[in-house]
Amino acid sequence: MSLVLQSTSGVRKTGRGQYQAVTDDPRFAYRFWVRRPRYMVVFLEALDDSLDPKIYADRGNGFDEAGSISLTHSGTCIYSISVSEPRGVARIRIDPCSTSEERFRYWAKCAWNEANLAILLHQAKQDAQGAASIVDVVIDGTPERRTRRKNVAQHFDVVVRLAQRTAPPIDPSMMQDAPFISFVVSVYNAPETYLDDLLSSFRAQPVGSAELILCDDGSTSAQTLSWLARQGVARDVRILRNEKNCGIAVATNLGIEVARGGWISFIDHDDALTPYAVQLIAQTAREHPNCQFIYTDEVVTDKNLKPVVYHFKPAYDEVLLSGVNYINHLSCYRRERLLALGGLRTGYDGSQDYDLLLRYLRGLKADEIKHLPYPAYRWRRSGASFSAQFMEQATQNARKALAARYRYGEAEPLVGEAIAKTLHRVRFDKSKVTWPRVSIVIPSRDSLPLISRVVANLTTRTDYPDFEIIVVDNGTTDPRVLDFYATAKEGPIPFLCDIKPAPFNFSRQINRGIGLAVGELILLLNNDIEVIDSDWLQEMVSCFSYPDTGIVGARLLYPNQRLQHAGVIVGLGGLAGHWFDGQHGSSPGPMARLHVRQSLTAVTGACMLISRTCLETVGGFDEKEFPIAYNDIDFCLRAVSKGFRVVWTPFATLTHHESASRGSDETRANRARFERDKESLRRRHNTGRYEDRAFSPWYTRDRSKPAALRLDQLPKAR
Repeated sequence: MSLVLQSTSGVRKTGRGQYQAVTDDPRFAYRFWVRRPRYMVVFLEALDDSLDPKIYADRGNGFDEAGSISLTHSGTCIYSISVSEPRGVARIRIDPCSTSEERFRYWAKCAWNEANLAILLHQAKQDAQGAASIVDVVIDGTPERRTRRKNVAQHFDVVVRLAQRTAPPIDPSMMQDAPFISFVVSVYNAPETYLDDLLSSFRAQPVGSAELILCDDGSTSAQTLSWLARQGVARDVRILRNEKNCGIAVATNLGIEVARGGWISFIDHDDALTPYAVQLIAQTAREHPNCQFIYTDEVVTDKNLKPVVYHFKPAYDEVLLSGVNYINHLSCYRRERLLALGGLRTGYDGSQDYDLLLRYLRGLKADEIKHLPYPAYRWRRSGASFSAQFMEQATQNARKALAARYRYGEAEPLVGEAIAKTLHRVRFDKSKVTWPRVSIVIPSRDSLPLISRVVANLTTRTDYPDFEIIVVDNGTTDPRVLDFYATAKEGPIPFLCDIKPAPFNFSRQINRGIGLAVGELILLLNNDIEVIDSDWLQEMVSCFSYPDTGIVGARLLYPNQRLQHAGVIVGLGGLAGHWFDGQHGSSPGPMARLHVRQSLTAVTGACMLISRTCLETVGGFDEKEFPIAYNDIDFCLRAVSKGFRVVWTPFATLTHHESASRGSDETRANRARFERDKESLRRRHNTGRYEDRAFSPWYTRDRSKPAALRLDQLPKAR
């Protein structure tokens, strides 16, 4: 025997080859014995919704989540699993899905050689009785020897192969009398090897689809000048020269003026394009004819252009852009709009591209900006760029650009440092003259230590000029708490307590509190929250300065200073989850996103500030479908569907003693209640298939800290 089914869990057989998941962790585990096959073939067909299968390998230390392989699945898939170092793998586990009640057809068999493999693949195709995808999976038996750089490089090769299979040819109508896109490069004393890499990556694009404009900015390097002189005359490569060094902005603008493409993009002279970049950008432009701006993902490389780390980006987010230039490379502009803006501005050295982005994107509609989730750009981290050598000047120029972007009338806001000193925080709070009243709604019952602490924190630790406190109590009987309420009513802050004995229903209590509130803004606040910094509420209120904002959430830490809430990603775990939950409080997240403000799809109701306009448009919390859990997620999703923005800010940080007063969730009744709320969220918002704009489609969805995901097709622009 070479491969045996060792165990199954979480599944119930319903027919020949048919199963139903009875838990959210169904699995089939197989053990290798002495004589080992070279392949496994797994047949998997979804009988209901699409599945989200994962494959695990036990390399001697059990099944490890970190070493799992997540796969996309739609309809019927056939997985051809090759174990490259079989002696390193003791067992293999197949998890067909991550939700209960899913139905599927499934079988797994082993193949000794390519001939056996071909027979099994033919059998699987016959069983499919129609179209079926064949997905090759390679399991390495010794992952501990693989460095992160090697993993990234291997994944990058897979992504490029996906592009090779799916990138469409260039539409000739997009290149009638001119190339589709012009790449403008400012060159100054660039090493010959860098220029060779750049030119090679350009020549890998379809012939005639693009032009390369090299703008020499008064180079003095004999190597650079010799390389430029050798290029001769080519229709697709043009060389412009400044007699003296005038700076990147001036040199780049020369290229913009002579560019013939309808689209213009910029490449640094030490970077390179990736294969199929032009085809995929052109496809995006063709599918979205009203689009005015396209940006892509990028891969950071070492000095030899070997991939080191990805920059997987969210869909367009003005709030995130106000803290960090996450768009960066590759940015594609419409030539007409770029010329109308005057191109790049001088005086923003090190951040001239950031300044351009802020000016160019202002006033564009959401559907005119598209993110293409393909790493179309290789960003060589050599440490020789201007911004790397003169970081302080580049940072100050970035803040000057942000101050101009968010000027209101004659007043420019102060722009300071974020949690990371080189990132940015637009200080709307420093320029506000009047502050709206905030009604703070706190659900509670008994729990004197908690309710007394949070009220004391609001009255003595919170620096905000106008707020009221509303406690919605579902049946306190503790006389000490009742005495506390009576005392609080005599305090300096307006205080109201509404006591109505009833079973705990978070949504009902919130709606009661909202009905009693008079504020322009309503803050939902758990009674187990502890204030850290006095300006937290001013920061949250100031975030409504971003357009269309309806909801603002805070950063919450566990008492051990680890992250409890850095925002919610819808679709995480098939439902919705806090990303980076449990990570160190100083964790920066991807592209340092956790150190700046950003738009998200949802935030927790433990500390959620909502505008009166948003409440009146969206309606209250759903007391029937979401009495306990996921009511905050449901509300945020309904708000987003109505066009409201959800902002998360790390500059309002509080401690959350999570569920300190609610009791255990592990009782039978609570577990059943929780399952009902989960099912309500799946049914109403289809969270298993939800594409969260704040999340990259290249990220795994089965853990709070995402990792790179292997897909079987390239994601579409969004």
